[in-house]
Amino acid sequence: MRIILDTDPGIDDSLAILFLAAQPDIEIVAVGSVHGNVPAPAAAENALRVLDIAGLHNVPVAVGAHRPLAQELRTTEFVHGADGLGGQAGPAPSRRPADVSAAEQIVTLARANPGELTLLALGPLTNVALATLLEPRLPHLLRSVMVLGGALGVPGNVTTHAEANMWHDPEAADLVFDSGFPDMTLVSLDVTEKARADEAWMAALAEISTPRAQFASALLKHYSDFYSRMFGFRTCTIHDPLAAVLLQDPTLAEYKEVVVTVELRGTHTRGQLITDWRNIVDDSDIESKAGQGRTPVRAATSVNTEAFLTRLFEALK
Repeated sequence: MRIILDTDPGIDDSLAILFLAAQPDIEIVAVGSVHGNVPAPAAAENALRVLDIAGLHNVPVAVGAHRPLAQELRTTEFVHGADGLGGQAGPAPSRRPADVSAAEQIVTLARANPGELTLLALGPLTNVALATLLEPRLPHLLRSVMVLGGALGVPGNVTTHAEANMWHDPEAADLVFDSGFPDMTLVSLDVTEKARADEAWMAALAEISTPRAQFASALLKHYSDFYSRMFGFRTCTIHDPLAAVLLQDPTLAEYKEVVVTVELRGTHTRGQLITDWRNIVDDSDIESKAGQGRTPVRAATSVNTEAFLTRLFEALK
């Protein structure tokens, strides 16, 4: 599997990169950064740092969108640390980002490799939205797309209704879901909130002396400090690596086809992912059915958490 990774590292994004880098059947063709956990330029530098740790010194990294399409920039260093890596960023990366935007990089690679590349979007969807505007054929040039984000049947994690990646750029997300990607998988809070690492799992990782494991363990120390204050016990929710694991092995989850839109105007619900769960046979009398006419996405609804954590642990070793 050859993938383009769109990401905003970020602690869990970094763990996802380390997982992907450890898979012999996956090639990271290119990485694009986006605003989200940190600003896009900082996210690009973090991606380069993590790729260096993973031994992937030749994967190009392009800086992506510096701000959302229609709102001010808001980042979440209070979760991921001032450097986005829980204080583990260290010196500047060994190389510089590519001289092209992340959206342009997606389009160029998709045109050059029609039907061959999978896009894994782990951050806000600004770059993906811009790429679809640059190249309307993009949905049919990519092999498939996996999106991490949203909350279908559970509360949000930034507001009561909105998940972080949707909240950071609702307009971009809605544009992507309306672009007609024929093979799109959604990994939402409905499953990532079940994918929590406990204290024993993190302690076992900390015992491993490899540079990759020690770096991952240091990231998780900061991340689990945040979640432990939230829950009152040592744990952390590992969102992004779950999408990476399901990209490699989709059989670890169950799915349901849904049509989704993103709420753009609600005072308290902006960024909420909307789907119509009603089983309506004849909806001819319904004036407005959410997402009517859009291409369905395949949403993960349950996940084998134990198998996921085992796969991730083995990769981080």
